[in-house]
Amino acid sequence: MSSSNLAVLNALDNARIQLYHVTAIIIAGMGFFTDAYDLFCISTVSKLLGRLYFYDPITGNPGKLPTNVNNVVTGVALVGTLSGQLVFGWAGDKLGRKKVYGVTLIIMVICAIGSGISFGSSAKSVIGTLCFFRFWLGFGIGGDYPLSATIMSEYANKKTRGKFIAAVFAMQGVGIIFAGLVSMILSKIFLSRYHAVPFSKDPILSTQPQADFLWRIVLMLGALPAMLTFYWRMKMPETGRYTALIEGNAKKAAVDMGRVLDIDIQEESDKLSEIRASNNYKLLSWEFFDRHGYHLIGTMSTWFLLDIAFYSQNLTQKDIFPAMGLTKQAVDVSALEEVYETSCAMFIVALLGTFPGYWFTVLFIESLGRFFIQVMGFIMMSSFMLLMGVFYDGLKEHNWLFALLYGLTFFFANFGPNSTTFVLPAELFPTRLRSTCHALSAAAGKAGAMIGAFVVQTYTLDGDVTKIKRALLALSFTNILGVCFTFFLSETKGKSLEEISGEDGGQNI
Repeated sequence: MSSSNLAVLNALDNARIQLYHVTAIIIAGMGFFTDAYDLFCISTVSKLLGRLYFYDPITGNPGKLPTNVNNVVTGVALVGTLSGQLVFGWAGDKLGRKKVYGVTLIIMVICAIGSGISFGSSAKSVIGTLCFFRFWLGFGIGGDYPLSATIMSEYANKKTRGKFIAAVFAMQGVGIIFAGLVSMILSKIFLSRYHAVPFSKDPILSTQPQADFLWRIVLMLGALPAMLTFYWRMKMPETGRYTALIEGNAKKAAVDMGRVLDIDIQEESDKLSEIRASNNYKLLSWEFFDRHGYHLIGTMSTWFLLDIAFYSQNLTQKDIFPAMGLTKQAVDVSALEEVYETSCAMFIVALLGTFPGYWFTVLFIESLGRFFIQVMGFIMMSSFMLLMGVFYDGLKEHNWLFALLYGLTFFFANFGPNSTTFVLPAELFPTRLRSTCHALSAAAGKAGAMIGAFVVQTYTLDGDVTKIKRALLALSFTNILGVCFTFFLSETKGKSLEEISGEDGGQNI
């Protein structure tokens, strides 16, 4: 029996674009706004934390977070995210998408505020509490990955589903822009009120004590967008696919989706029973592996490889900019000036490189397809990283050219695998396991991101040219591996979710 005849699913697959689609994109996207905002903010403020809490007069250099501390501060949220993805991904399939959707937002709000409070005045207490709250912030953000992707895929029609899921993820781009903008504006305001001489002129007075408020305010503002969307998230009904195919409540699914779509939908309980009976296999079963094993290997491996490169680039910007002369050296600026300069450079790269990439994916994903965009993105990223690694010394003489290549790498990450690795796991798997499989794929990605935070970052922290070159060449290779593993995946554009997964009684793609 084909699920395309199940009226509630047929109605969702063929619905015209309505206001509820746009609302769902904004509500679902706020978690990704917070995710990106937090990731970028910590890059701008981590140097400031070094000046405030780790200054050692004996070195003759500005204070700097020790390598292990820097890696923990920037990487602990990734550990939390991985944990949150697995827990909430499983819960989304077992308890329902809606039931656990609000919990992730509450965790994000509390922990974003807690990150800024970070009790105490000693380095140990501040860094310790900051890491505690950042872990749980990551836990909440992690939950949003599988839930938002699954909810959007199950609400969307089949013609524009890729656009909608990519648009949710593109809210990351908005978060990145705001992270740079907020850090830039606030550091400029603080600078205008609390001017200080460069470190080379006076090591002590170059670090304004008021800067301790700056990083706290920047981190706490990340709670605001999540707070604003909580009410609307609670009002969203459970997805029709979950209510029908998992709970088996055809009547409720028809009523809920009929109200959302503003049409009458038949409940068709008999057809639903047949569909559920033929799709009752578990994740750890031969039937799942036979139907979806290659897809799961493909989604997990490509996301893992992509995030090694993507997060390495994001987290190491602050180290590469001064090494390339795009920002002044630390000794030539005050603490607040360093935040301002780093924020400006990151904002420009994000605005011209990162941000447009997300929306190019939204525009072209239904015409070019997921598979093509992912392969193209991996190849372009690998090429640009190879060029930067091989010609690094020559590029130092031409800052604008390095900035262009660096920006293009970000552009093709987002108009490429950073977007498609998020979209595909939300489409390839059956409803009863969709959230869990997306969570496993996203968690593999975060494992890659942790390699970026804990391994690759150690190569760039001290600005050693040879180490940075090695890191860029290694990342170029991981992207080529990403191309290879993309061939485990199938194209999903224009098909219903049930047609893709085989839930309609046919052979899955």
